[in-house]
Amino acid sequence: MRHLMSPLDFTTQELEDLMDLADDIQANPEKYASSCKGKKLATCFYEPSTRTRLSFEAAMLNLGGSVLGFSSADSSSAAKGESVSDTIRVISCYADICAMRHPKEGAPLVASSHSTIPVINAGDGGHQHPTQTLTDLYTIRSLRHEIKDLTIGLCGDLKFGRTVHSLINALVRYPNIKFVLISPEELRVPSYIREDVLEKNHIPYVEVEKLEDAMPDLDILYMTRVQRERFFNEEDYLRMKDFYILDGNKMTLAKQDMMVLHPLPRVNEISVEVDDDPRAAYFRQAQYGVYIRMALILTLLEVEVC
Repeated sequence: MRHLMSPLDFTTQELEDLMDLADDIQANPEKYASSCKGKKLATCFYEPSTRTRLSFEAAMLNLGGSVLGFSSADSSSAAKGESVSDTIRVISCYADICAMRHPKEGAPLVASSHSTIPVINAGDGGHQHPTQTLTDLYTIRSLRHEIKDLTIGLCGDLKFGRTVHSLINALVRYPNIKFVLISPEELRVPSYIREDVLEKNHIPYVEVEKLEDAMPDLDILYMTRVQRERFFNEEDYLRMKDFYILDGNKMTLAKQDMMVLHPLPRVNEISVEVDDDPRAAYFRQAQYGVYIRMALILTLLEVEVC
């Protein structure tokens, strides 16, 4: 039995196999429509979510399975003081696989150590978001055909953004990847990412504050929102929330084949005028997320589809 806590839990070859499976699912949905019949996915979300929770549920329903779970800690026995380890022991009696989101770093890992079913980390605090990373990698491969020789700009909240942390960890394993880290000083990528991931692996990167300075060099721009829920006080959030806004004028500075990604939800950081630009890929990214999660569910449940 395998769990998914980090994108590094899969080798690059296993990731390629997973994305190949997602390609086949996308091309032949009817082939997989009953592959998880009789299987149940539990979505245990202690934090609010739209895309991640619904894409997991859509993925399981598309595979012919069923879903159960809760969408906030208040609607679970966590409100009564039940521990994560006890919750997963109970969930293991009801479901075949579990996707868990939790505000505390490491909570899904704790759950996996007490579970008798596969557990998927659907986001743990500011730490990791591996299935968003799978979605990001699959989007890049689908639109660029391969993951290599890319200059990737990560913009916004690089301090608390778990999607950014997971993506950096995953991308350093691919050839000739360069990073441009675009953030105000207060929201720079944590030192452990800079030192233990980028510098340790000899990955070239620069840190800049102005988005305009970075735009001409980028193959991919990964925008993120400034996350109110990660700030300790409202004043700091309000000061930082509109620091970056991608609009039509800034898009004129970019390459014609540059791709804009965003894990969503967005607030103000991408103007709606960018939505009609063919380089805006964030809604396609959300769709790719369903295919890769279908592939992940099949893989962790060891379901063979002929």
